[in-house]
Amino acid sequence: MISRRRAAVYTVTDAPLPMSQDIGYRQRRYLISMGVRTVCFVAAVLAAAAGAPLWLAGLLVVGAVVLPYVSVVMANGGREPQPRVHFEDHQGIDRKAISGRPPEIGG
Repeated sequence: MISRRRAAVYTVTDAPLPMSQDIGYRQRRYLISMGVRTVCFVAAVLAAAAGAPLWLAGLLVVGAVVLPYVSVVMANGGREPQPRVHFEDHQGIDRKAISGRPPEIGG
């Protein structure tokens, strides 16, 4: 049997999200990460003032220092990959090929 290539079919669902929605998503993710950073910093100060173990305050400070870098890299990482919907062509198996010459343009 000779295998045939199937033509690529593009659907409306293959379209990516609008840029405005993508930017909004990245902004929200960045702001949440910066909120976690602020909580880490405040918690480090409170833990050090309350006499908590030094390793706990140090861990919170490391989190407050590293999170801005990670947040910026994630926010500037570009558009998010979008899930694609794949339709299966169950009828294509039973279809017969069109015979004859393809139509000519302008002829």
